[in-house]
Amino acid sequence: MSKRLYVTPYRCIDCKVCEQACSLAKTPVPGIPAKPRVQTFKVDDQTNFVLLCLQCDEASCQKVCPTDALVRNPETGAIEVNDRCIGCGFCVQACPFGCMDYDDIHNEYIKCDVCKGDPACAKYCPTGALVWDEKAWTDQEAKERTEKKSTDPFSIALEMAKK
Repeated sequence: MSKRLYVTPYRCIDCKVCEQACSLAKTPVPGIPAKPRVQTFKVDDQTNFVLLCLQCDEASCQKVCPTDALVRNPETGAIEVNDRCIGCGFCVQACPFGCMDYDDIHNEYIKCDVCKGDPACAKYCPTGALVWDEKAWTDQEAKERTEKKSTDPFSIALEMAKK
């Protein structure tokens, strides 16, 4: 079984560390940060949302690409943008989740490629909201990961300490 990037929404405290780690990991030119491939949003006082590529099995972005510039990496399972990209933008329009993007500073189409198998967002997430794991979650575990729980950093730290 290959690894996947798992999100536990209630653990996200909207600290933006994942965005910063991603931006720095993807910076092609030193000193000019790249646009992050992961984004967090505060929905309300108790709910945060993490947006990143789902690496769809039947990816719309990949299907509409006229040059086959979006290719699945067999080692990581992530769909990556290669140098065949002509900049048409069809992939951005096709992604129903808004996970394809354009980095206008570096003039390139971007998406999460799980950092070639070592995702910076998960590595530096202080609360464990993002986890790079090969575990296959049971339905009950998946339900527990998405149930609304406290987003208070102290409560999250206590929960992590119990494990």
